[in-house]
Amino acid sequence: MNAPISRRTVTASLLAGAAALGTAGAAYSAPATAHDTGRPHARPDTPTVVLIHGAFADASSWSGVVERLQRRGHRVLAPALPLRGLASDAAYIRSVLDSVTGPVVLVGHSYGGAVISQAAADAPHVKALVYVAAFVPEVGESALQLTDRFPGSTLGQATVTQYYPLPGGGQGEELVIKKDLFRRQFAAGVPVRTAQVMAAGQRPIALAALREPATAAAWKTIPSWYLVATEDRNIPPAAERWMAERARARTVAVRAPHAVSVSDPGPVTDLILSAARSVRPGH
Repeated sequence: MNAPISRRTVTASLLAGAAALGTAGAAYSAPATAHDTGRPHARPDTPTVVLIHGAFADASSWSGVVERLQRRGHRVLAPALPLRGLASDAAYIRSVLDSVTGPVVLVGHSYGGAVISQAAADAPHVKALVYVAAFVPEVGESALQLTDRFPGSTLGQATVTQYYPLPGGGQGEELVIKKDLFRRQFAAGVPVRTAQVMAAGQRPIALAALREPATAAAWKTIPSWYLVATEDRNIPPAAERWMAERARARTVAVRAPHAVSVSDPGPVTDLILSAARSVRPGH
């Protein structure tokens, strides 16, 4: 059932966190154990929340959410995602999950949704999946296939292709959003200065990662939550609603851009807390 949430103003603390894009990313990028990922006095049965960013963002995009979750007593991890390939990205995030003791609420934004769907497969301590304007692929589906399933995405016109060397030789292709279009495409409504900092620190994604089909769909066995960003220009909102319905996710809608964790960290946090409350101690 969809429950609309009104747009909230970005707080001064979020602006400070987003402005410190580079330092925030460093602070949350290293894998760590549950003992050093949040408030030191969190209860042992309190789920650790692991936040996975998507393309064109980095871990600092979660700053406002991290701050709020820590205030509520949750341990939090927000690792840096390589954005090089779905299988390799999921394997890396699985290694982060394996470092955590106790129950986990796993959250993915955008392409990060495809990653958590694969990384959480056969991970018994992952108790809830939260998708934030994210891909929820079935086995065999890719992010690009899901984007093209419904009209409305303007990402293709807003990106340029760059090239990078592959380990075995040759070149790979990666996408980056044009800086002059970044705010409109990715972060409409975010203050201009904040969007400029985000554009400067955006993480390119390998085109191969967006084309790579999923090999697991953890949402079939793990309870799921979904936040639809109704002003999204990367993933069509119709695609988001369709994926949420298919996954039988508990769904809310927020009038927000694709970068909803930056523009509206409050509703994002509320949805994560709802998922965390569903995790029963000892289960």
